[in-house]
Amino acid sequence: MLLKSEGDASNLYEPGGSFTLKAFCRERGIAYQDSGLPVCLDTFCEYGREFQRRFVPQLEVKQVRRLSQGPSGFSLLLDDGQVVTAGRVVVAVGVGYFPHMPECLAGLPAEYCSHSGAHADLSSFRQREVVVIGGGASAVDVAALLHEASASVRLIARAPELEIHQAPTGKPRSLWQRVRHPRTGIGNSMRSLLLVKAPLAFHHLPEAMRLHVTRQHLGPAAGWFMRERLVGQVPVLTGCSLRSADLWDGRVYLTCHSDTKGPLQISADHVIAATGYRVDIQRLVFLDQSIRSELRAVERTPVLDWCFESSIRGLHFVGPAAANSFGPVMRFAYGAGFSARHLSAYICSVLSRPVPGIAGELRPGV
Repeated sequence: MLLKSEGDASNLYEPGGSFTLKAFCRERGIAYQDSGLPVCLDTFCEYGREFQRRFVPQLEVKQVRRLSQGPSGFSLLLDDGQVVTAGRVVVAVGVGYFPHMPECLAGLPAEYCSHSGAHADLSSFRQREVVVIGGGASAVDVAALLHEASASVRLIARAPELEIHQAPTGKPRSLWQRVRHPRTGIGNSMRSLLLVKAPLAFHHLPEAMRLHVTRQHLGPAAGWFMRERLVGQVPVLTGCSLRSADLWDGRVYLTCHSDTKGPLQISADHVIAATGYRVDIQRLVFLDQSIRSELRAVERTPVLDWCFESSIRGLHFVGPAAANSFGPVMRFAYGAGFSARHLSAYICSVLSRPVPGIAGELRPGV
């Protein structure tokens, strides 16, 4: 599997800015280009592990079972029974808690239907019939990889056609192209440039406008390098909406409606929903129910102030959960630089002060 983001948009953030993906690849003798050469997922994962070893060697790999709030701040129960207390907590959980499953598929057993995020190895589907639902990068990637794993696969998308990026020409961009469509880590457009450069300005926009931009900017699209691995290799049915799903005699039967063919019924041994992720704070089951019920939310995402703080004092959210407050750049590793600089500066500014509303002289450690 390959990353859709270009090489220079796939750097992890550290203040010095020296340990880029390019530097890592140079050390390991791995082919690299800022753009035009897809980054292998395995390469990026190993880069992440090396980044952690160098910059966060004290990382503790533990599961938080419960985060609750008390008179002395927050209490975190870990999977080994240890209890940790803190005045401030930053929730940076990515998308793992938020796979979106179409309602009509949600009731099917896991052996017959799964989300694309559940699969790291598709070899178990060899010689089986699989339907992939979705029209974005995950759907295209999974469908192509299933085909290459010798599965009989079909891709079904609601959109009238699949969006696949155009391959780079390899030619220098003209001055007009650079001005009209400036290159950023999340896309080439003036809007992308503004979203990358001004998350705080985005935060001050009216809520309805922020929600609209976050929903509409950067819709589903596959990387250019997947075109030859999908087109002509995998049957694709576009303009097709899923209506219902039933399980009978060990197979899944999907009832769909095609814009061109009308009602259709499609069967398979397994269905993979490559239908993305939707943040929903109610699915953060490690948060105590009292916290989840108290959190102010819009479209099931936490409402955050200018320093990523939620309606519960001392509880911050970064990453995709912050996208409705600071823009679509929060959904990408590319947005980590702003989050890290801005939030760490704020926390450092209050480390010497007690948290208002908390009894005693607690220093609000994180």
